[in-house]
Amino acid sequence: MQRAADKIARLCAEPRDIATLWTEVSEVVAGVIPHYWTPCWYTLDPASLLMTSHFHLGLDEFPNEWLAAEYYEDDVHSVVGVMRSAAGISTLHEASGGDPSHSPRWQRNQIMGSDQELIARLRTRSGEVWGALALYRVSGESMFSALEKSFVTEVAPSLADGARRALLFGQAEEPEYADSPGLLVLKENWEIESATPGVARWMDELPDGDWEQGRLPAAVTTLAGRTLRDAEERGRAGEVAVSRVLSRSGTWVVLHGACLTSARERRIAVIVEPAHPSRIYPLLMSAYGLTEREKEVVRLVLQGGSTTDISASLKVSAYTVQQHLKSIFDKTGVHSRRDLVGKVFFTHYEPRFRDNEKRVLADKSVRGGPWPEPDQGIRRQETKPIQPG
Repeated sequence: MQRAADKIARLCAEPRDIATLWTEVSEVVAGVIPHYWTPCWYTLDPASLLMTSHFHLGLDEFPNEWLAAEYYEDDVHSVVGVMRSAAGISTLHEASGGDPSHSPRWQRNQIMGSDQELIARLRTRSGEVWGALALYRVSGESMFSALEKSFVTEVAPSLADGARRALLFGQAEEPEYADSPGLLVLKENWEIESATPGVARWMDELPDGDWEQGRLPAAVTTLAGRTLRDAEERGRAGEVAVSRVLSRSGTWVVLHGACLTSARERRIAVIVEPAHPSRIYPLLMSAYGLTEREKEVVRLVLQGGSTTDISASLKVSAYTVQQHLKSIFDKTGVHSRRDLVGKVFFTHYEPRFRDNEKRVLADKSVRGGPWPEPDQGIRRQETKPIQPG
C-alpha cells in the first residue's frame, strides 16, 4: 500500500485538471481497495463544507433527489455528515449499527447496484477540507477493512492538496473573472517558462515587481526558493507552500508555490490569487444583509456547529446564539438550521455544482467556490431545491 500512497502523492503534486487527477488516482485506488463500479469524488468549499462538484465515471449527472437528500434528509450516513464528523471517515454499515436496511441512502444505493458505502473526508494537514471520496461494494463482498480505511486516511491530505492545486491550475489557465488566479511556471534559475494571461497584472500589483522589465517580485522568488528547498528536504514534491503579501493597492494577495516533477528539469509553479478569508462572507452579506457576527454564526452552522459549539467559539451565551439564529432565519426566510444549509447550498452552490458537470463533459476546468453574483459577469439562473419525498 505504501507504493500506492507514494504514487498518489506524486500524482497530486503534478499539474493537471481535476477530472484527470480523479481518473488517474481512481486507477491507483482500485489496485489496493477493491470496489464496485467507480469511485465518486467531490470538491467542497472549505469555508462552508458545501459541495461544488462531483466526478463519477459513468454518472455524468448527480440525480436531483440524491443531491436534495444530502442537505434535507435525516439519515445515519451522508457526505455532509462525514465532512463534519470528528473521524472524517465512515461506512454505511458502521453508521447503521450493521443494519442499513432502514437507511434511505442504502435503499438508493441498492438501486444503483451497491450495498456497502465508504465516505472519506479529504482534508489538508493544515485543516482545510477540499473534497470527499465515496467507494462502494456489492452485497456479499467483505466489509471495508480497518487497513483499507487506514490507507484512505493516509492519502486524504495528499488528495486534498491535489484537489486544491487542480482547482487553482484550472482557474488560472481559463480565467473568467477579474480576480481569477494567475499561474506562473519558473525554471530553477527563475527563468519564466510560461505564464497565463492574468499573471502580468498580478506581478505589477506585488511590491517591486515589473512585468514589462522582466523583474519578478521578491515575494515570488522567495516563495519559489522555499518551494524548491522544501522539495529537496523531502526528496519529492511537498505540500503547497503559501505566503501572503500586501499588494500595492493595499489588498492582501496569496501566493501558492508547488514543485512540479513531471518533467526532467524541475519547475516551480507559482499561483497568485486574492486573499479570500471566506468567499461565502461577501456573498451572504450582499444577498441577505447579515451582520458580521451573523455571518460568523452562519459559517459555524454550515460546518455543523451546535449551539454549544458556536457559543464557545464566539465567546457568547447560548441565548445570544439563539437570538442571532432567529435574526438569520428571518433574513434568509427559513425556519431551521437544516433549511438554512439547504437554502445556502441550492441558491449559491447548486448552480456551480451543475455548471461543473457540464464543464467536465466539455473538457473544461472545474470551478471551486459558490456561484458568482450577477455583477461578476455571469448571470445566475434561478434554481429551486427539490426536497425529498
